[in-house]
Amino acid sequence: MEYEKSISIKWALAISDINPNWTGTISGNTEEEFVIDWKGEEEISVADIKAKVTEMETAEANEKQAKIDLKASAKAKLIAGEPLTEEEADTIVL
Repeated sequence: MEYEKSISIKWALAISDINPNWTGTISGNTEEEFVIDWKGEEEISVADIKAKVTEMETAEANEKQAKIDLKASAKAKLIAGEPLTEEEADTIVL
């Protein structure tokens, strides 16, 4: 089951990806309300955080689509009686 991450979680993940040493917190429910406790770490611009969130969302969507495509390829090969790659075989649930 997949769920949509809250915007504050996305921001926290983006900040941590930009600066793995960040251990701060984010409070607030919307981007306009966010208060970030940097815990002494150098602040990251809102533009950089938003760009990283977009980058991470794109990577996640691409990964999800790649899995869908791989399963479709495996199914087509099974139907056609062609051998699967190891990666395609790994998508099969027995």
